[in-house]
Amino acid sequence: MKNILILAIAMSGASMPLDALAENRVDRIRPDAPELAHYGDYPVGVATTQFTNPGQIDVLNSTDEAQPTYDRTLTTEIWYPAAEGTQPGGIYSGLLRDGETVIELHGQAARDAEPAAGETFPLVVISHGWPGDRYLMSHLAENIASKGYVVIAPDHLRSGYQDTDFFKFFGSTLYHRPLDQRFLVEAMAELDGPIGDITDVDNAAVVGYSMGGYGALIFGGAGITEDGVNFRAAPPARLLDRHVAGSQTHEELPDDRVKAIVTFGPWGRNRDFWDAQTMAGFDKPLMMLVGDADDISGYDALRQIFDEATGTNRHMLVFEGANHNAAAPIPAPIESWQPSDKVAFTPFFHYGDAVWDTNRMNNITQHFVTAFLDLHLKGDEAKAAYLDLIPRAADGVVSLNDDGTPKDDHTYWTGFAPRTALGLTFETLEEGEGN
Repeated sequence: MKNILILAIAMSGASMPLDALAENRVDRIRPDAPELAHYGDYPVGVATTQFTNPGQIDVLNSTDEAQPTYDRTLTTEIWYPAAEGTQPGGIYSGLLRDGETVIELHGQAARDAEPAAGETFPLVVISHGWPGDRYLMSHLAENIASKGYVVIAPDHLRSGYQDTDFFKFFGSTLYHRPLDQRFLVEAMAELDGPIGDITDVDNAAVVGYSMGGYGALIFGGAGITEDGVNFRAAPPARLLDRHVAGSQTHEELPDDRVKAIVTFGPWGRNRDFWDAQTMAGFDKPLMMLVGDADDISGYDALRQIFDEATGTNRHMLVFEGANHNAAAPIPAPIESWQPSDKVAFTPFFHYGDAVWDTNRMNNITQHFVTAFLDLHLKGDEAKAAYLDLIPRAADGVVSLNDDGTPKDDHTYWTGFAPRTALGLTFETLEEGEGN
């Protein structure tokens, strides 16, 4: 009888309105989250602005004969350390993956709060996938802003939830993504006002998911191959020649102010946009976060990127059993659980994973990205311990003193409580290793 009663309660809950069952929060930290996932000491502010890059190639209207230009405006969210006493809490209003449904996301950031003053903070650019929007990784943006970073995330023009015609819009993403990332670093360097005053653009990082990762690899020095230029959805007039390895335009693209790059499931190696020779041109410290069941970017191809980026030190965190959505997207909004006649699948599958809880992956992401950025952008050498790990977490030995300090034979991952790092592997290669 007790089990029947529990089942009846569960079934009655299923008939309740969806918006009564959950709130779309991007700031939840689970009790089993690793140490560095927790929010930092700064309250967080958030503001929306627009940055316009004039005279850019209009890929959608280009032909082999003519390439018109337009002013490319990127609506951009900026998260930043806010003034002491700022009350946490705010709402983001965006679109669901169907490109039509308006959703609300709840987090810690206070809209248009007064920025902190008296110090400067490194810059982090977050670049969404195709399609996506500036809120897709808002869980990470406001979390690391609370730890002393200015974080920006644009809506990449013609790469959003309403821009899903592959042969119409994908070529624009291929061409513009690394250029957008470079432009945003420069735009923040020129930004006037209180937020600009606290931004240290000379210590910057780029975080990219899927096509954002594609752009970040090019921006970081990995010029593309001839196969990339000839990809079936490439723009006309060989516009991708601009990003070819060894070209003058690509040699001029990387920015010394960018000190580190983080990628989630970067797309492109599975379509031969790079090979071992061109990937070796990437020379920024790199962290990759991937799922070993990624069927969009291809896990074997992701391993090739990791192996072939011999020009730098790099790490790769693998979520065993996770698909292309590993670690990057926010938890699936409750509205996404229902089918939509605007897309051929339930929008949930744009955000969720069949094996992993997204909130759990987000917390693990926040932990590792914090360690990586603090090490490379702030020079916090103590964070290196969080990246010096045995490869397979499940092989770790828990050996602690009564006061919780580790014994000499303790090998469980730093920052993770016992039993909480299962399903993860972590590899490191130094410059010159691999390939």
